[in-house]
Amino acid sequence: MKNVLIIGSGISGMSCAVNCAEKGMHVILASPFPSERAQSVMAAGGINAVLEDNEEDDTVESHIKDTLKGGAYLAGEESVRGLCEGAGKIIKYLEDIGTVFSLDDKGRPAHRAFGGQSHKRTYYCGASTGKQIVTALNMEVRRFETAGLIERRLGMCFHSGLIKDGICYGAILYGESTNKLEAVYADAVVMATGGQNVLFGKTTGSTQCDGYAAGKLFEQGAVLKNLEFIQYHPTTMETAQKRMLISEAVRGEGGRLFYLDENNERVYFMENKYGPEGNLQTRDVVSREIYETGKDVYLDISFLDRKTIFARLPEVYELCLKYRNIDITREPIPVAPSVHFFMGGLAVKNDHETSIRNLYAVGECASIYHGANRLGGNSLLAAVYGGGVAADAITRREDGEKILFEDVLKKEQEKLTQAADTESTFAYAHIRDDVAKIMQENLGIVRDEKSLIDGMEQIDFYIKSAGQIKYDNSVLQYFNYSLPGILILARAVLTCARFRKESRGSHNRKEFTEIEAGFSYPTLISYDNGNYSVRLDKEGEYES
Repeated sequence: MKNVLIIGSGISGMSCAVNCAEKGMHVILASPFPSERAQSVMAAGGINAVLEDNEEDDTVESHIKDTLKGGAYLAGEESVRGLCEGAGKIIKYLEDIGTVFSLDDKGRPAHRAFGGQSHKRTYYCGASTGKQIVTALNMEVRRFETAGLIERRLGMCFHSGLIKDGICYGAILYGESTNKLEAVYADAVVMATGGQNVLFGKTTGSTQCDGYAAGKLFEQGAVLKNLEFIQYHPTTMETAQKRMLISEAVRGEGGRLFYLDENNERVYFMENKYGPEGNLQTRDVVSREIYETGKDVYLDISFLDRKTIFARLPEVYELCLKYRNIDITREPIPVAPSVHFFMGGLAVKNDHETSIRNLYAVGECASIYHGANRLGGNSLLAAVYGGGVAADAITRREDGEKILFEDVLKKEQEKLTQAADTESTFAYAHIRDDVAKIMQENLGIVRDEKSLIDGMEQIDFYIKSAGQIKYDNSVLQYFNYSLPGILILARAVLTCARFRKESRGSHNRKEFTEIEAGFSYPTLISYDNGNYSVRLDKEGEYES
């Protein structure tokens, strides 16, 4: 029986776990928190698919073309084809395991328009699609827990991979309750750790997703891909704690963006420039247009009747009322772009294996399917689909030799214990917040050479100082040991953004405003003892 270690218990992690268990493999599903606290529950809008009840002229080929075009043609056609062709079966599967989709007036799953798509093909569960899918998959995981095929390990954080000569044999995990490290050996390790929200501070996502796992594996030899492509969601609302996502569903139901001119008259700038469907341009386009107005921008849905808003957008109504005392049935929502999704991450092949043998990545931490910009509704699809693809690949893999890493584990535990015994501290939160400020200021919607170099120099200062900084005993040891990996990842992101001298998808350079044919390939970056090496994937080494 194969043993699989999956790190992260959101939708992609659970999808992979269930698929592995169905194939008779034993799975350890490790994460700091229960699945109900994963970022996946925050996914509001919906999941894309072409089914029989779609518009007459909608086809899977159209979905493929929209996905490739939306990603500025940097995603691999073969991988995107697999994603879109598998979407119908995924909707059926999700229904079968208990996902409660919203229904139309004929009692069939309802679907609506989302940005960058030529047809209405986004199926949804009100504005809580992610939460519904998490709930359904969680029940499937529990079923296999009862059968002894899935073992949950809560309160466990990733520390490092057990890697030798380019092969992964497991991972070292940190137990929050024990303050101890543990080596977990496996025939395959699957990373499902999400994006890099902590790099940017206040985003629409969870601070559980800090990018450390990708940064540490990068340090251990894994290749990263497309880090410069960071999606700003165009419609988010400011609160004291974070940027609250105003779902694309609002614009899908007819919501209109506007600003006020000097005469206090509304200017519907997206419609003026792009026509009636202007509000449903891709997220990179809408974010850039909002940025370039230089104005306070609002999103209005109040012209819809209250019954429709309560039926189709109840969560958005409640969110705006709770956090900003805004009644969206009567007044517009103040919105602005915010970091939302990371197209870049661990470079994976079509079967989701990374550059390190037996190490896989799924979900947002894996760079595949989305190219330079993700279409709304494709992230949940990719999370469910990618988990199944990885499980299939692991099934086909022959068992390899086993190597123990007890000396490595002992050395890392000694380092952790020694750090915890020191009386000197540094303000971990201060450095983390400073890194977020550096990234926000130097890697915004529009970047330039000067800002990117400035950001790299500031991050380099912290990287060079890391060896002299003592740990902060007021926080979990995870926060201390994860900081160097987060810093290295931040430097890699800035390096990739400087390397790509063009504007494509979500990457916009002030001095290079056009798409350049010479950059029509994904970006790959490697790390070796402090050196960052960037190249273009001209040979299709990874996704094809």
